[in-house]
Amino acid sequence: MPHLITYSPAYTLVPTYECFNRCTYCNFRVDPGQDSWLSLTEAQQRLQQLQGQGVIEILILSGEVHPQSLRRQDWFEHIYSLCELALDLGFLPHTNVGPLSFDEMARLKQVNVSMGLMLEQITPRLLETVHRHAPSKVPDLRLQQLAWAGELQIPFTTGLLLGIGETPEDWRETLGAIAALHLTHGHIQEVILQPHSPGTSQAKAEKPFPPAQLIEVVQMSRELLPADITLQIPPNLVNDACLLACLEAGAHDLGGIGPTDEVNPDYPHPTAASLAARLQPGDWHLQPRLPVYPQYDTWLPSLLRQPVQQWRDRLGQPPANWTKAPAIAAQKQLS
Repeated sequence: MPHLITYSPAYTLVPTYECFNRCTYCNFRVDPGQDSWLSLTEAQQRLQQLQGQGVIEILILSGEVHPQSLRRQDWFEHIYSLCELALDLGFLPHTNVGPLSFDEMARLKQVNVSMGLMLEQITPRLLETVHRHAPSKVPDLRLQQLAWAGELQIPFTTGLLLGIGETPEDWRETLGAIAALHLTHGHIQEVILQPHSPGTSQAKAEKPFPPAQLIEVVQMSRELLPADITLQIPPNLVNDACLLACLEAGAHDLGGIGPTDEVNPDYPHPTAASLAARLQPGDWHLQPRLPVYPQYDTWLPSLLRQPVQQWRDRLGQPPANWTKAPAIAAQKQLS
């Protein structure tokens, strides 16, 4: 029987590329004040063109406006409005816009079926190198976000960025921190294992993360993370041999597939058809999924449950291995 590999049919909306962080490897940001924000009118036009095209997830991915900026509230309200717009047009929003306050996360839960934030690496050494000018990359700040997501029962995606100056022991510590948070709250849907891939817009040239080491990280992740956390590999950042080896090692999701990888614009996403062809040498079956996994449906606000169920009906029944809720998640529903 073929093994199931999932992906999310997705489209990315970027409210703004401006960001107060200056990570040396970033191919996304522009300086604050140097970017016009995406208007709701333009966003509506884009999304209307996607209706009936099989797109399920709208990823709201933004550069970060400083928490003390006079524009912060306008930025947050704009993100909230984009999520509402996506829902009104029949899509399911997933927001990843950097660290938020507890109250901001609680509000966005009302209009998002899931949310995310890359943990990257929790070693503080990177604050002296690639994150020297990136205040929101302080490890404790990002760990706090993951903990708050658990307290708020937000289905959550996080991940590791690999090849930015960390060590194998750092991988182990970061994975251990994710595992501990999930064992407490049961809220981590996926962990992305993202190999650094040099781009043309980054401030400092860095080497690509070696494919052989990515396979090692997949094996380590499967060893250290609870079995109900899915491992995700970005298929546009690896070659075919590495992709198949990562799947054999325990990664079973390929993330959001859409027209553009905004974080890695030099590496175009494959189409679903070309991705399925890449999987043919192995015993793999590619299947679309929603941005919220079935075991978390009961965590969703009531207004989000109907559109989620409608999409589930379109895709058919979820795979059997997804139907059992994580133990902690189930306990919370009974409490």
